[in-house]
Amino acid sequence: MKEREPLTNEDGEVRELTAEDFALARPLVEVMPPEFVEMVLAHQKEMEEEQAKKTPKNTQSVTLSLSPEVVSAFRSTGRGWQTRINEALLQYVKTSLDFS
Repeated sequence: MKEREPLTNEDGEVRELTAEDFALARPLVEVMPPEFVEMVLAHQKEMEEEQAKKTPKNTQSVTLSLSPEVVSAFRSTGRGWQTRINEALLQYVKTSLDFS
């Protein structure tokens, strides 16, 4: 049997994972203590509830193709980048489009 390559190098950088690595992956509940799993699930639920509070109720989810430059520029601004795209589009609609 071939020896597996370590997941990290000397600097702690994670190498690109292979199909073999993913085949060996196991669910969190199988490999971690129940207390840790409960903590992770509670945190995940907390984050989902926080995100739900931030999401305006009058929005629609759509699929939209944007240029890599636009996505990169907005992503580089950090969390909330999708909201900032919406704000930029709203500003454009209010100032540039005539719906009269």
